[in-house]
Amino acid sequence: MKTPLDPRHQARIVAIQKLFELLYRDKSKSELTHNEIAKIGEIEKYDTNLSNQLVNGTLENLEELDKLIVKYAPERPLDQMSKVDVQILRLAIYEGFLGQLTPPKVAVDEAIEIAKEFGGQSAGKFINGVLGNLLEDKKKK
Repeated sequence: MKTPLDPRHQARIVAIQKLFELLYRDKSKSELTHNEIAKIGEIEKYDTNLSNQLVNGTLENLEELDKLIVKYAPERPLDQMSKVDVQILRLAIYEGFLGQLTPPKVAVDEAIEIAKEFGGQSAGKFINGVLGNLLEDKKKK
């Protein structure tokens, strides 16, 4: 049974925070390592390999990830979405759909949990709607 202290869950949190940091810095001049981010967040144990894969894979596929977000959230332009929500969506879509690091349903569930923790009041519902639409579309194919 997954717990909030599960190392894979914690890896996703570290990855989201790293991606958020990189929004505001030149990617080649990142100042914080994954371990430093974990320490700041008082995360004692996380899956470092997963965290690195998530960040690197997300960054390498930004264009494709953003196209999918726009496709499955057409009512909300990307530049009008919460920056936290965008990072959560990017990571979840990479993890469960493009990178296939975990089953899509797991990536969706994790994204919803992280959105509830780090996003605004309606973030969980928004993330669920976007990723739910993507999941349903993938099931049809």
